[in-house]
Amino acid sequence: MNDQIFTQAVLAWYDAGHRDLPWRHTKDAYRIWVSEIMLQQTRAETVVSYYERFLERYPTVQALAQAPEEDVLKSREGLGYYSRARSLQKAARNIVRDYGGALPADVHALRSLPGIGDYTAGAVASIAFGIPAAAVDGNVERVICRYFAIGDTVGTPAVRRMITERTQALVPHDRPGAFANAMMEMGATMCTPKNPKCLLCPVRESCAGFMQGVAPELPRKAKKKAQRVENRAVLLVFYKDRVLITKRQEKLLGGLFVFPDVLEEHDPAKLCASLEALGIRTAYDEYAGHARHIFTHLIWEMDVHVLIADEMAEVKNGQWVTRDELESLPLPTAVKAARQWAMERLKNMKNEGIEHHAAFAE
Repeated sequence: MNDQIFTQAVLAWYDAGHRDLPWRHTKDAYRIWVSEIMLQQTRAETVVSYYERFLERYPTVQALAQAPEEDVLKSREGLGYYSRARSLQKAARNIVRDYGGALPADVHALRSLPGIGDYTAGAVASIAFGIPAAAVDGNVERVICRYFAIGDTVGTPAVRRMITERTQALVPHDRPGAFANAMMEMGATMCTPKNPKCLLCPVRESCAGFMQGVAPELPRKAKKKAQRVENRAVLLVFYKDRVLITKRQEKLLGGLFVFPDVLEEHDPAKLCASLEALGIRTAYDEYAGHARHIFTHLIWEMDVHVLIADEMAEVKNGQWVTRDELESLPLPTAVKAARQWAMERLKNMKNEGIEHHAAFAE
């Protein structure tokens, strides 16, 4: 099967039926760009509600550019990868400044914007502007590796370049956007990572991976490094009807609000001492429970502890917030369980606080 027949077969399969996703009903470059950023490493079905709420709140590039960063981060809460929200807003400001508020209809100009890589630039260019550009994400990479029986380990610059060149040769000049969507659809629903539906595939008769019996084994990836485990004590520090949150300064989750935490420490006296070093005098109250969060290369094992402060001391990068404020601020999914415990506690904190604070007067 030559390149043209492959392309026609995939397009015919796509035209016969595909998932009805909201970003497939528009040619608006801004909306397509937003969807592509949200779809990175996230299932389409999960993205739909976030996408619709985000566009309701930020319907234009200008609206996104002008929004407070905290609000933009909050809009992504639950999807994770908050650096993408910051890059999205930074790119929006560049687009307003340099392109009059309209995304440029040029692959290289798109690629130069913050947070836009080769795949996103190709996807926006082909779908929104009809430019015959390759858009190679993980789904497309899998289809290409299986179809051409590419057994090289993916991830290296040379192999990425080869896969992009193979994909580019397949892109039709008359329907590049439909082809980009069709290839992504193939990878997501037909040529799946496990148990691909080879017998239903429209190009199986010429798929080298299928004919050689190696399709399910492809693409070949380098072995992942074992995830590092960090044991953290997460501290819910209350004063009357408020709880302490701090803005994280480290690269991981930097700029997001979290609760104070301590690495590899669980002794109540030492937890209180760690807070005293921040200028907060506390009494240990109780152990709230355990939570786990898995990042790409890291696992947080978190024991959540409750402490009561004797005053609302000023803390660098910290805020004492009410229950409503805690709910409205952008907190990462990593501390979702801790926030839920804090919000439940704050429901009745006024009465409890009278009793706890009496301990400091004794």
